[in-house]
Amino acid sequence: MNNDSNPVERVIGFDSHPDTFTAALLAGQTPAAAVIQKIFNKVPLGQLLSWAQKHTTAQDLFVLEASGNSFHVVRTLAAVGRRALVLESCHMGKLKEGHANNDKISAVRIGKAYLAGTAKVVWLPDPKTQERRDLFHAHRKAVKRSTQMRNRILSYLSDQGVRLKKGTQLVGEPQKAEQQIRDAKDWSFAQWQLLEGLLMDLRHAEEQRAHWRSLIAHEVVSDPLLLSMVRLCGVRDLVAFALGAIIGDIKRFTEPRKLVKYVGFNPAFDDSGNEQWTGGIAGHGRKDLRSLLIESAQAILRSSHPLAQWGKKLLARKGSVKLAVAAIGRKLTVAIWYLLMGRWTPLEEIDCRLALKIGRIITQVGAGTLKKLGRTRQQLRQQICDSLKTGRTYALEFERKFTPKTQACGKSMPLLQEYGFR
Repeated sequence: MNNDSNPVERVIGFDSHPDTFTAALLAGQTPAAAVIQKIFNKVPLGQLLSWAQKHTTAQDLFVLEASGNSFHVVRTLAAVGRRALVLESCHMGKLKEGHANNDKISAVRIGKAYLAGTAKVVWLPDPKTQERRDLFHAHRKAVKRSTQMRNRILSYLSDQGVRLKKGTQLVGEPQKAEQQIRDAKDWSFAQWQLLEGLLMDLRHAEEQRAHWRSLIAHEVVSDPLLLSMVRLCGVRDLVAFALGAIIGDIKRFTEPRKLVKYVGFNPAFDDSGNEQWTGGIAGHGRKDLRSLLIESAQAILRSSHPLAQWGKKLLARKGSVKLAVAAIGRKLTVAIWYLLMGRWTPLEEIDCRLALKIGRIITQVGAGTLKKLGRTRQQLRQQICDSLKTGRTYALEFERKFTPKTQACGKSMPLLQEYGFR
């Protein structure tokens, strides 16, 4: 726990709530040897700075359980020179006793969990990454709300014996869809008022989704690092933004397999005694990011990309679409690590595939945002192309030796081609 550069005098278990906090000051190097010096119970959160300066020193270490305002508390303590770590809430929840719990017990439990050395420390995102995460989650909630409202309308119509024609767009062509619903049945006044309310909720949800998507597309266009990821097949503005928001600083992953594990593309296994079990990729890792990369992998599998050809051969050999898609997603994750680290070849020309992708990203930015920026589609397209070509510096490690795997036909596949780059 301690080292010469950052000695720890005491560990302070910190149980934070929106309005109050409870802190337990523990002295000792192990949970068994830890001595509770003092407990401060239900102190107003507004007094955090003055309390920390009065009762703690720079050699103390605060440990918190991940919660709604834990990152804010860490940044607040850092402003007065106090170190703090956030511990994973999933692990902390397993240590909680159901029959006896209060803020004092929780603060002591958090401190001793850190002293035990088994609690996982959560990475503290920088302010920019935190803003991107908030925007990403707002968009996902809007997408969920839009889907809920669409299903609610279809469910109500089904209850009334009404089925819309195949291809009817409740949002894309609202007037046409509303007229089709009106003509489908002789609605009572109350029934039609209910339908108008549901359609109003759907339009509002779609407006929110379009608003967040426009902000996401503009953020990707403005950041050369995020924009460079659209070079990969299957990755457009939404996936690129999600990667930047959830991964944050790529340097915290020293090698590709650590990013693969973080996303959750490593299959589960359990090998104990004579029992052996292997499972899929569900139940661990970042589900939100993995689901988007799975969608990207499905798009790749439907294309004529070299990585799709590899996936189709795997599909023919294994006979499982899910397995092939997950394998493509894993290779895509490895490619993302290399691209974010700058270990890639510079872009010299914009091919037709990338030009089409740029056009769709500009469409997501929207005419309203273009008007606020004072730019036309052609001007923004030129900016994107220039950023893709000169916005980043790439460097391949030619001194590293790599022996590619030999295919069945005896030909070897270069590293970049294996990871899906043409």
